Amino acid sequence: MKNLKTQLSICILFFVISFFSAQAQISNDLTHEEAMEVLLAAKKKAEDQGTKMNIAVVDAGANLKAFIRMDGSYLGSIDVAIKKAKTARYFDIDTGKLGELTQPGGIIYNIEHSNGGLITFPGGVPIIDENGTVIGAIGVSGGSIDQDREAAQTGAKVILE
Repeated sequence: MKNLKTQLSICILFFVISFFSAQAQISNDLTHEEAMEVLLAAKKKAEDQGTKMNIAVVDAGANLKAFIRMDGSYLGSIDVAIKKAKTARYFDIDTGKLGELTQPGGIIYNIEHSNGGLITFPGGVPIIDENGTVIGAIGVSGGSIDQDREAAQTGAKVILE
């Protein structure tokens, strides 16, 4: 029982820190032009991989800013891409890394059931500006998890170029 209380306290603390961190950063937002650059860089990577993907970019408030469904991509991946982007922004972490913390026995096991459903496998990446501020996130779905992660990372990095 004591271990459960400790885990619950850690989860609550994680949520509070994440909430106030996100609220403080909303003024540092991704512009429409930046969102399109991120989207197009990820799309180019998907094309280079030979994959058909759905790519979502959200702003600092986790609101959808740009989206593309490549011709022939899976319909089910639309929601997955959007949720990967939102999850990466909600917690300012690569969704694959978040997934490592959500495994049975992990400190935030079952967190994916919060916030209307989260995605805790690779393909969601925070977008960070030159000052180290999270200004949005990208979510990619349609390839393997490695392809999704690579395309998302490629898109997110374009902000720093």
